[in-house]
Amino acid sequence: MKILVIGSDRTVIQGEGTINVENVNPQDYTWKFWPVVPLYPYGKRRTIRKEVVKDTIWIFDQMQGVFYVVVPIRMTVVKLEKGGLLVYAPVAPTKECIRLVNELVAEHGEVKYIILPTISGIEHKVFVGPFARCFPTAQIFVAPEQWSFPVNLPLSWLGLPSNRTQILPADSSQVPFADEFDYEILGPIDLGPGKFAEVAFFHRRSHNLLLTDTIVSVPAEPPAIVQLDPYPLLYHAKDQAYNIIADTAENRRKGWQRITLFAFYFRPSVVDVPKWKDVFRDAWKAPERSLKTYFGFFPFQWRKDWERSYEALRGDGRIFVAPVLQSLILNREPQETINWADKVAQWDFQWIIPCHFDAPIKAEPQQFRKAFSFLEKYPSGGLVNSNSYPLPEDDFQVLRDIDQGLNRFKIVPPAREKV
Repeated sequence: MKILVIGSDRTVIQGEGTINVENVNPQDYTWKFWPVVPLYPYGKRRTIRKEVVKDTIWIFDQMQGVFYVVVPIRMTVVKLEKGGLLVYAPVAPTKECIRLVNELVAEHGEVKYIILPTISGIEHKVFVGPFARCFPTAQIFVAPEQWSFPVNLPLSWLGLPSNRTQILPADSSQVPFADEFDYEILGPIDLGPGKFAEVAFFHRRSHNLLLTDTIVSVPAEPPAIVQLDPYPLLYHAKDQAYNIIADTAENRRKGWQRITLFAFYFRPSVVDVPKWKDVFRDAWKAPERSLKTYFGFFPFQWRKDWERSYEALRGDGRIFVAPVLQSLILNREPQETINWADKVAQWDFQWIIPCHFDAPIKAEPQQFRKAFSFLEKYPSGGLVNSNSYPLPEDDFQVLRDIDQGLNRFKIVPPAREKV
């Protein structure tokens, strides 16, 4: 069993990893701009730093979610060979976060480059401007064809400093960090009201692939950042609104597994919504009826075999494309996505660092490429391992319903045939 221990020396020990954690005043992890993207934990964002490649790569995890469905959101910092740092996908620049970055700056040199690798992920985009202002000499590079909704505003209006912000060129040899990184741009994929794009970065020296949203892997244990405040885990570990859940490793794990299912499927097939009269009745029995507990409401009824859906996600350390991207985004341009995956799979990476869920993930190019087999009529190599077998179709039902509704009202273009 893996154990999480938080010490006074700013370390977290989880399994075999040692992670830096700030022991700070709550004001140091205050994020005052949370109303722009009002996600839990709102104005309080802790940061955990973990070194994943000795003196070379660090990840910074924060937490966000809706209705206590909380998952990590991640920034990656890479030391450049000639000194200085490259930052991929900034997170909220709280005092705690910036202090942790500045510790690296003091040892390895200034932040030289800041990368915004997406055009649709507002939970990533919203932090770039504030983060850049903390490092006034850094150059900012953003994925092409940025957009905003409901009005398409200039990047400077979105907080990005105009005199330091550049668009990533299609040719990765044209950027000042080309001697250390390759990158490939997926998209933009037209989604009607907006577009989707992602920029994969490959750090040659460490053989690490940096991704934003396309690839994920589910950790067996709740991530350390989620365990700093276990209440969301314990909330989702309940079976009834009136249950009193002890804070144990088993209950934290149970809550994490259910959170994972909600995060990927919105409403997995193994959870039912009870009748509202029963929801109100059970809420009245709840031992605490406060805003924190949603006044005792718990509108979920898990089936006895709910773990099977989680095990399908978890598999044997499998990597996969998030179901939302499978059902609503990448299937709009299957050929373009496959072409991008083929190019990325030509790099000799050994690890993947995505912006959500587990990281770093031990994975090879062939495993990465097979994760996109859901876009193919006849997947190359066949469905022969846990990284390529399809996720349970039943769990996709809510996503399929959303897709049909969007198509019915012509809000998004229809999905294209598999290639």
